[in-house]
Amino acid sequence: MRLLRALALILPVALLLPTAPAQAQDVLSDPSLEEWLVPYEDSRPRDPMVAPDGRVWFCGQAGAYIAVLDPETGEFTQYDTDGVRPHNLIIDPEGMVWYAGNAAPTAEEAMHIGKLDPATGEIEKFWMPQEAARDPHTLIFDSQGDIWFTVQGGNYIGKLFVETGDIRLVESIPGAEGRRGANSSRPYGIVMDSQDRPWVALFNTNHLATVDPETFELETFELPENALPRRIAITSDDILWYGDWTRGTLGRLDPETGAVTEFDLPGGEGSRPYAMLADDSDRLWVFETGPKPNNLVGFDPRTEQIFSQTQPESGGGTVRHMYFDPNTNTIWFGADTNTVGQITLPPRRRPITD
Repeated sequence: MRLLRALALILPVALLLPTAPAQAQDVLSDPSLEEWLVPYEDSRPRDPMVAPDGRVWFCGQAGAYIAVLDPETGEFTQYDTDGVRPHNLIIDPEGMVWYAGNAAPTAEEAMHIGKLDPATGEIEKFWMPQEAARDPHTLIFDSQGDIWFTVQGGNYIGKLFVETGDIRLVESIPGAEGRRGANSSRPYGIVMDSQDRPWVALFNTNHLATVDPETFELETFELPENALPRRIAITSDDILWYGDWTRGTLGRLDPETGAVTEFDLPGGEGSRPYAMLADDSDRLWVFETGPKPNNLVGFDPRTEQIFSQTQPESGGGTVRHMYFDPNTNTIWFGADTNTVGQITLPPRRRPITD
């Protein structure tokens, strides 16, 4: 059932022109939002991704299911995960749906990455090789089709070799004393750079980390004191961007020099930046989840300026993760208001590295 089909309220906050005048309209145009009400009540739909056939798959974390939306018809189809509460999913070129188990009635049932075949509904499970890796969190493909992933509470960064089913885990650094789960750095958001290296936000520390894909050695990069990075994004020049959950800033890390630059978000210390990504035009999109309704912020790394603010009509509740679909120049998100949403972006421009 489609809930909303309307332009969201737009609040432009910066009208600085980019370097190239021909790009000004692209940079300053505003996105529009559309949302669909999920028919499974209070199920926390999250982490949608578009399949090769154009349908949109997402996790029902609280409802213990995986579902798919056909945006053309508004039809939903649900797949039961037998009590497992999936946290995140990704889709391979063949349309197979891979998900992070994360939570279940018993810890042992959650310790896997699942592969759902949409044609049959059958699920193949790839179990964590260590008992401490109890909560697979966020998945991402590398250029070879293998899967890197985070394990938040278990304090690991892992890789699943899809062809063999083997899993290799790399232990992360300890978490900060006095914070939740000090024994874990809480590896959280994950992105891939152009060298096929995973980068991870260590949510219980003021660090980002990367893993060498050949040696599996962990390297960490320190952020400002008291920073807590939750999700991260990466632009085509391999610059890392993070949302600081407690300090309400957008941060930029240059991995070549280690230099960090911070930018204030509209919501200040209470902005609670959560879902974020960079599109293929190297524009950053960040959901502030402290404000009610949630606030989608558009940020231009070229001008280092915020160029738009947009609120979902449902309010969003908390928007936790987003997916950019290059085929349609849109972003998909799930919201705690029990909706799945699509953001239609401004026209494309050349990325930074062009």
